[in-house]
Amino acid sequence: MLAKIQSSAVVGVDGLPVEVEVDISYGLPAFSTVGLPEGAVRESRERVKAAIKNSGYDFPNRRITVNLAPADVKKEGTGYDLPMALGILVASEILKSEKLEKYGIIGELSLDGSIRNAKGILPMAIAARNEGMEGVLVPEENANEAATVAGIQVIGVKKLYEAVEFLAGRTAIEPTSVDLQNVFNNSTHYDVDFNEVKGQEHVKRALEIAAAGGHNILMKGPPGSGKTMLARRLPTILPDLTFEEALETTKIYSVMGLLPADKPLLTSRPFRAPHHTISDAGLIGGGQNPRPGEVSLAHNGVLFLDESAEFKKHVLEVLRQPVEDGFVTISRAASSLSFPARFILVVALNPCPCGYLGDTRNNCTCTPTQIQRYESKLSGPLQDRIDMHLEVPALLYKEMSGSHSGDSSAQIKDRVEGARDIQKERYKYRKKFYCNGQMGSKDLKNFCSLDEPSRKLLEEAVERLGLSARSYHRILKIARTIADLDKREILEAKHIAEAIQYRRLDCRKKV
Repeated sequence: MLAKIQSSAVVGVDGLPVEVEVDISYGLPAFSTVGLPEGAVRESRERVKAAIKNSGYDFPNRRITVNLAPADVKKEGTGYDLPMALGILVASEILKSEKLEKYGIIGELSLDGSIRNAKGILPMAIAARNEGMEGVLVPEENANEAATVAGIQVIGVKKLYEAVEFLAGRTAIEPTSVDLQNVFNNSTHYDVDFNEVKGQEHVKRALEIAAAGGHNILMKGPPGSGKTMLARRLPTILPDLTFEEALETTKIYSVMGLLPADKPLLTSRPFRAPHHTISDAGLIGGGQNPRPGEVSLAHNGVLFLDESAEFKKHVLEVLRQPVEDGFVTISRAASSLSFPARFILVVALNPCPCGYLGDTRNNCTCTPTQIQRYESKLSGPLQDRIDMHLEVPALLYKEMSGSHSGDSSAQIKDRVEGARDIQKERYKYRKKFYCNGQMGSKDLKNFCSLDEPSRKLLEEAVERLGLSARSYHRILKIARTIADLDKREILEAKHIAEAIQYRRLDCRKKV
């Protein structure tokens, strides 16, 4: 007899409907799986066989063939265990159910028939809803995650026999529901605050601009000047995630199996700080079966590269595409996948290998050759793609011991959200276009109107400092954000002047 069970696969970070076909026929006992199954899928036959027997059902001693359609897409993971087991029970006429056509089924089986959690449940639930399914049958541990998808019934089960009894109509299971409003209200919490940082007021101002406009930022300064401390507080002043952004980010963490058990939906902006020993595949994504990397895990949040000169140069160079385009494309012989990767890049850099070049209190011990080699780790094209360049000097004693700590994260966040509201209204007709940092050359012409003094100042800066076209565009974007924080529609000379100083490392090279 032939049975068909609806399930799902994950391609990139999106769900793909998969039909699990199970055929039981006469012949020598065998269990074969076709449809491009990976190792974990091929091994499922042992788990399925043991789970069926240990749940009190008879396992058919005949020829079993399982086909995972579409057969031209690689299937990986352990989420096909449950649909295979149910398909065998249906094909052997142990289970009869009219609900099977209405439910997408995902779950890993233990040998005793328990159902374990699976990766990628959220995109699979979205795919099931888009296919018009009435509901999904998922492991109980993943039920809250799947329930964040509106318009579909979510049934969480712990044991194989529970799934059988529910589908046969002999047991009723209450669908899982999640109060998304309550999740958003109670989940956004940070343990750090900007008022904990003493001094560095100009850096705090620059980070406020970066948060308001979605600009990338480079901080250069000696060890202990507060670069890492400041970077870790950047997410606290970013606007709260919208539901659409939260769903995009949660899908990535769900596919990677990094979603916390107590959080069905990520509501805080991610902050990723990979170690400098990371590989290019770990940073950008990839592998034999491409998986998202750190740039995608930082989507809608912050990617912080501390001690950036210690990263391998070819690893840093792969950042060019995501910084510029907001996504990553991983190409293989058989397929090409794109992962979202729109984030604020924060790069921290010492001025030299010893860290004390230009420091008035410590002597630099580096040779000119060492300094040149160190600085060349961060290539010109990559630096050009970073909007704001800052020098972070060492703190003086009176700044460290002073009582003044500046504005709190909440106060800065209010100003950032005010500027973002202006940008949201400005770009309301653009799809997935949120802030000034995403503007293209056409947008600069439309939204960056200069008065005469500001135009002359910018012209003089470009000519005297020899700025590239990309630097010119970065200055306009930063000035647009400064004007939004100042609630001005026309870019004034003071906005341009402040924006120019945030390209000072560029300027220093040209002078």
